[in-house]
Amino acid sequence: MTHFAYRAGVLHAEDIPVPEIAGTVGTPFYCYSTAALERQFRAFAEAMPKGALIAYAVKANGNLAVIRTLARLGAGADVVSIGELKRALAAGIPASKIVFSGVGKTRPEMAYALDAGLHQFNVEGEGELEALNEVALSKNAVAPVALRVNPDVDAKTHAKISTGKAENKFGIPWTKARAVYARAKSMPGIKIVGVDVHIGSQVTDLEPFRAAFVRVGELVRLLRADGHNIRRIDLGGGLGVPYRDGEILPPPKDYGAMAHQAVGDLDVELIAEPGRFMTASAGILVTQVLYVKESESKRFAVLDAGMNDLIRPALYEAWHDIVTVQEPGPGAARFAYDVVGPVCESTDMFARDRELPKLAPGDLVAILTVGAYGAVLASSYNARPLAPEILVKGGDFAVVRPRPTIEAMMAEERTPAWLKT
Repeated sequence: MTHFAYRAGVLHAEDIPVPEIAGTVGTPFYCYSTAALERQFRAFAEAMPKGALIAYAVKANGNLAVIRTLARLGAGADVVSIGELKRALAAGIPASKIVFSGVGKTRPEMAYALDAGLHQFNVEGEGELEALNEVALSKNAVAPVALRVNPDVDAKTHAKISTGKAENKFGIPWTKARAVYARAKSMPGIKIVGVDVHIGSQVTDLEPFRAAFVRVGELVRLLRADGHNIRRIDLGGGLGVPYRDGEILPPPKDYGAMAHQAVGDLDVELIAEPGRFMTASAGILVTQVLYVKESESKRFAVLDAGMNDLIRPALYEAWHDIVTVQEPGPGAARFAYDVVGPVCESTDMFARDRELPKLAPGDLVAILTVGAYGAVLASSYNARPLAPEILVKGGDFAVVRPRPTIEAMMAEERTPAWLKT
C-alpha cells in the first residue's frame, strides 16, 4: 500500500486525503495512483532483457488515462478486441507496439488491425489463421503472425484463470504446433514472425513459467530447423500480485532472470503482456457503510458498493484486503463482519467473517488491490450507475470517468413505435 497510506490518521491516495475525494465525487468510486502505476511499469521493464516489448494487457484496466500513463513510460499494448485496440491507439500507443491476442477475432477486427499496422497477431487456431490469410490477401497485405501454442502446463492458479492446460480453449495443441506452422508458411497472406504462449493469470510460482518457456525454446529450435524464421517470443502475462497483507510473491527481477535463462540464447525479441501486475496495486475502491446489521450468528456491514462494482469476490472467491479510511487506534477492538453490498444476490459479498475495526453507518472503507479486473468488469446490474474512476497524481486528482446519471443510462435505450401508442 505504498501510495495509499495513513497520514495523521486518515488514508491518503498519494498526497490527497481519501475523504476529500469522497466529498467531491460521492461513493463508491475507484481511485488510481499515478505513482503506483509508474513504479510497477519501471520495476517490470527494468527486469526484462534490453529491447523487450512490454505490451500492457489492456483487459486488466482499459481506462484511457491509465493506458496513457503507461504509454508515456514506453509501454506497448496487448489487446483482445477492436475496442481495446482503439483505446490503446487513442491513448497514444503506436500500432507498431500493439499485439492482438484473443480466441475470437472477427474479420472486420482483423481488417482494422491490418490497416493500423500493428506489431503482431497472436493467432489461436487454424480457422483463425485461414480467416486472417483471406483478409490479408483481400487487402494486398501480409499479416505478421505468432501462433499461440498451448504447452499443457498447469499454472497452479485459480481454475477460472488458467489458460495453458490442454483442456483450456486457448492456443494450438502442443502436438499440432509444427504442422500448423508448416501450413501457415504456405499461406501468402501470412508472415510467421514468432511463437506466443500464455499459461494463465495470477501465477504465484515461477516454476510453471519456467516449464512453459523451456518448452517454447525447444519448439523455436525445431521450427528454425524446419525453415521458419522465428524472430520473436511472446511470453504472455500472468505474473501475480499480493492480495493479502504480508503475502510475498516472486518479484519481477526473478521473473526476468528466469525468462532470460530459459530463452535468452535464442536471439529473439521478447514480448511480455503484464496486466494485473501493472495496475492491481495501483487501485482502491472507496465505499461507505450504509448499515450494520446483526443476526443471531452474524454481523453484516452493508456497503454502498456491490458486486456490480467489483465482481472478483463473487466470480473467483477472490480475497481483497479491506481497511477503514480512518486509521484505527492502537489496540482498537476488532469484530468479525460479513462485508456485503446492496445488490439483490446472495453472492453480493466482499468478505466473510472478516476481522475489522468497529464499523458504523457513514464510515468509509477502502477495498484494496482492485486496479485490475475491477472497474473494467463492472456492470449496471440492478440499474446501478457505474462507479466513477479517479486518477491521483501527487496533490492533484481528476475524474477520468464520471458516474453516469440514471437518466443518462435510460436515454441510451429506445422504445419501439408500437409501445408509444
